[in-house]
Amino acid sequence: MPLTPLVYWAQRHEDIYLRVELTDAQDIDVRVHENILQFKAQGHGAKGQNEYEFSLEFLSPVKPEVIHRSTQRQVSITVKKGQHGWWERLTLKERKPVFLAPDFDRWLDESDAEMEIREKEEKKNRLKASRHKEEEGSISLKTAFLFVYNLVQFLGFSWIFVNMTVRLFIFGQDSLYDTFHTISDVMFFCQILAAVEVLNAAFGVVHSGVIPTLIQVVGRNFVLFIIFGSLEEMHNRPVVFFVFYLWSAIEIVRYPFYMLGCFNTEWKTLTWLRYTIWIPLYPLGVLAEAVAVIQSIPIFDETKLFSIPLPKALGTSISFSFVLYIYLVLMFLGLLINFRHLYKQRKRRFRTKKRKAN
Repeated sequence: MPLTPLVYWAQRHEDIYLRVELTDAQDIDVRVHENILQFKAQGHGAKGQNEYEFSLEFLSPVKPEVIHRSTQRQVSITVKKGQHGWWERLTLKERKPVFLAPDFDRWLDESDAEMEIREKEEKKNRLKASRHKEEEGSISLKTAFLFVYNLVQFLGFSWIFVNMTVRLFIFGQDSLYDTFHTISDVMFFCQILAAVEVLNAAFGVVHSGVIPTLIQVVGRNFVLFIIFGSLEEMHNRPVVFFVFYLWSAIEIVRYPFYMLGCFNTEWKTLTWLRYTIWIPLYPLGVLAEAVAVIQSIPIFDETKLFSIPLPKALGTSISFSFVLYIYLVLMFLGLLINFRHLYKQRKRRFRTKKRKAN
């Protein structure tokens, strides 16, 4: 015949805890049906090794999900109350079952339980506060990083823009022919550093699209390193001046805007320039890059630089100019993608401003 084990209970505002005195319990079956908990298992209890079972009809509704955990010494059961609250007793019947006793290891009065809840809430609030401080620290570190990055880029492109402007006024047309020799070192530095923007977008450091950022950075570096950097014949071409000048004219507006944004500060004139100046300058910049690519095609054909060798049986190679023709097509596709992206940014920005004004 099944025997009844000793069962100890305690409660909290949300849970009922039962501890069944059964050693090395096996074949444990615990379920709640119509507010009645039924337990059955094999194990070593007060009457030795046997099958033990019991049932309890709870005072108030409970949830049917039951959590139980068996150790070598006992079986622990947790039942969720249907509604938060404090029960005056465990069972529906006032007379307590003979096998049931309070679990004084976990027993708390209602006031003690409320104190426990408050302590848990205070601990949770302290954890939230510490996490908030950590987040503030990480945000300030991120802000400092972004500010320094944008400041360095602003200083670099400002030097390029001012230097080219001054030289244009002093030397006139002659300044167009030695732009690469006087400006390229700083431009190389700024454009290599611009790769950080792709990483920032990819890892969520800034809320910016990865694809438009990647198109701009890769496109510029292709023109700078492949078209200008690898061909000495391109160094003295006036197109270098126009490419560098248009790039720097855009960036001396963009980077100060980002610098102010690091501190949630805005200068309306700068904001308007940031979302407007690209409309004429960006297509002009792409056009200047396209002119540079077109001018480089005969040079690549003549020098065979970067040509793609074919098997000896064919006895020839593919000129790099074929890649440049493909690049020209991709360049104008990239122009359309970025132009659309920038237009959406501008529309969203000034629509938001109008809503705030209303």
